[in-house]
Amino acid sequence: MRNATIIRVIVFGSLAILSLLGVQAYWVMKTWDVKEQEFHEKVTVALYRVAQHFEEMGINVPEYDLITRPTSNYYVVNINNAIDANSLEYFLRRELEAVGLTEDFEYGIYDCSNNSMVYGDYISYGPQLDSTHLRKEALPIYDKYIYYFGVRFPNRRNYILSNMGISIGAMAILLLTVAFFVYSLFVILRQKRLSELQKDFINNMTHEFKTPISTIGISANVFLKDETVRKNPRLNQYAHIVLEQSKRLNEQVEKVLQLARIEKGNLQLKPESIHLREWLERVIPGLRINVEERGGVLLCELEKCPDLVKADTLHLTNVLYNLIDNSLKYAGKKQPEIHIRLNCLPQGRVQLCISDNGKGIPSRYKNKVFDKFFRIPTGNVHDVKGFGLGLYYVKNICKKHGWEIALDSEEGQGTKVCIKMKAD
Repeated sequence: MRNATIIRVIVFGSLAILSLLGVQAYWVMKTWDVKEQEFHEKVTVALYRVAQHFEEMGINVPEYDLITRPTSNYYVVNINNAIDANSLEYFLRRELEAVGLTEDFEYGIYDCSNNSMVYGDYISYGPQLDSTHLRKEALPIYDKYIYYFGVRFPNRRNYILSNMGISIGAMAILLLTVAFFVYSLFVILRQKRLSELQKDFINNMTHEFKTPISTIGISANVFLKDETVRKNPRLNQYAHIVLEQSKRLNEQVEKVLQLARIEKGNLQLKPESIHLREWLERVIPGLRINVEERGGVLLCELEKCPDLVKADTLHLTNVLYNLIDNSLKYAGKKQPEIHIRLNCLPQGRVQLCISDNGKGIPSRYKNKVFDKFFRIPTGNVHDVKGFGLGLYYVKNICKKHGWEIALDSEEGQGTKVCIKMKAD
């Protein structure tokens, strides 16, 4: 994965996650406000009914400024006379339960004679009924009323949180997602570093191979020119083998280096305008020799039509040689029969197809044959040599040129590869 791609993933991923966190935080806050308002309304209704009960008992209750909330969890109720603590506890329990609030609360009554709050009791709805140890500090004094009682809900925050289960759960899932994203980035960056080290090692190694391979090829040519070697069939055969294998090894090394340049974006094409039919007529004789040396037949059908295209002839030649080489390697036990067809398509396009009568490709592998290093599994039999780079190279060169490449194959029925190019 390239640096630019990783940077885009990090930037867009971070923006997306920050947006989700912002939206989720907003909804959590809104949910908190709604639940807090709901709690406040329930308490207000219950305390108003408690005040009404005292009014029915003959105590004068003001019509305005009846209930005040000095703090978020503390309420005071204005009354114009002294009240009984037992009655207050009874009414508070009944009315709070009637509105669906079964939360712990504590209450107290203001004694104006000594300007202090007389603590009533701590009412607990938990499993522990003895609430003596749960008593808190004295309730605060509210100096604007003469007669009043106060009610405090010490667990108000926990009550609201307990009613926000879905929102909190969604936030927890989102935080887990963020943690997974951060971990994934860490893994990606680590794998990228290892991949770069591996690529650098392979590139350096292949570069180091170039010199000894060239030396072997030169030495083989020197041997082949020597009269003693020419007269000795065995030495002559071995010299030819060394030369051919050095050429083959050089081709593989060069292919690795070209792919490295493609992946780094350093491959510079040198496109030129060529008539595809004329170019093929010049290249095909050399291809035919290679095919016939391996006991095959190369057939050509080149249609006359507007075939002027822009292409890097060096890489186009490599593409054609790679496709022909694949057809020869996967011919199996049949005599290789390879067809090269050139025909024109609508909308000013030209198509070059290479087909063969080889083994074909199983349908489950068709989408993978252009992947780097992919080779069709053959079990413990390795009768076809290669690194799985040929079609990967072909695909990348076509992509660089802006050409379309398609593969059609059936197992046992051969393979057909078509490249569609835009004609000038």
